[in-house]
Amino acid sequence: MKILVTGGAGFIGSAVVRQAIKAGHQVINLDALTYASCLDNLAPVADSPNYTFVQADIRNRAALDQVFASHAPDVVMHLAAESHVDRSIDGPGDFIETNITGTFNMLEAARKYWVEVGKPAGFRFHHISTDEVYGSLPNDPEVMFTETTAYDPRSPYSASKAASDHLVRAWAETYGLPVLVTNCSNNYGPYHFPEKLIPVVILNALAGKDLPIYGDGSNVRDWLYVEDHADALLLVVQKGALGRTYNIGGENERSNLDLVKTLCAILDVKRPRTDGKSYADQITFVTDRPGHDARYAIDPSRLRDELGWRPSVTVEEGLEKTVIWYLENENWWRALQNRQGVGERLGVKA
Repeated sequence: MKILVTGGAGFIGSAVVRQAIKAGHQVINLDALTYASCLDNLAPVADSPNYTFVQADIRNRAALDQVFASHAPDVVMHLAAESHVDRSIDGPGDFIETNITGTFNMLEAARKYWVEVGKPAGFRFHHISTDEVYGSLPNDPEVMFTETTAYDPRSPYSASKAASDHLVRAWAETYGLPVLVTNCSNNYGPYHFPEKLIPVVILNALAGKDLPIYGDGSNVRDWLYVEDHADALLLVVQKGALGRTYNIGGENERSNLDLVKTLCAILDVKRPRTDGKSYADQITFVTDRPGHDARYAIDPSRLRDELGWRPSVTVEEGLEKTVIWYLENENWWRALQNRQGVGERLGVKA
């Protein structure tokens, strides 16, 4: 396939690009190179003849039309988005413009192209979204998000993603655009931008800083290794049923406190503190995030039953792989630590 990936210099997008190139596909990576983007994420595939980078912003409709006309993709995998909840609390405008208006522009550019080339049967518009659109779950292991769970977003970020999901489905119903939607749980792994929980904990631990945990650390998330997610996304875009939504989960629920303790235990082995103490001694509880959802958990049975996908690693296995990657790639994360907002506590203005 020739795949147009938006946001391919970001965390999840770059994993998709790397996996797609490895699988023999052609990839056009469209990215605006905002603060969380990093072309170094694509270093393993940058010299591939199947890889093309285009710097463009999904808020610029004319640029999108030009990309479609010049590159004639077979499918679109739309990942470009503002994605950090704390930043959405401080500055929701960027999230509205990128996640809602940007998705509208992508849909219209894709629809125009699709019509002009004769509505080919194989064309797909795959919209990649989040489980945060569903809101918060009770602490009952029997209750999980499914593809029919009602939307109940609680932050500017999740509300903007919910709106984009609705737009994609509306373009399918109104215009017949062939779409797929996936909603994923929390991703982690190599190349994770150092403002999210797992890289913050790893890097703060190594620097001897506090390991901040919101509230009492009881908030629960389902953790999905990013390379597993990329595999699932490429499977869905090729074999998913048109118009279908697929929830992608890691089947690995952990509280934030348990997750951080696991990271500390791994670091205690892989890079022991010089004073012989545990990194867990650096854990500090801080004021909770406004509107912090209590629990996310995905029921991935549709994806498993229809397409045969399951995650390849447990969260403990994935966290160990992640810690090792950060220990071996200091040059990558050092270069990002001076970017705006990295290392600061955000999202406390509410």
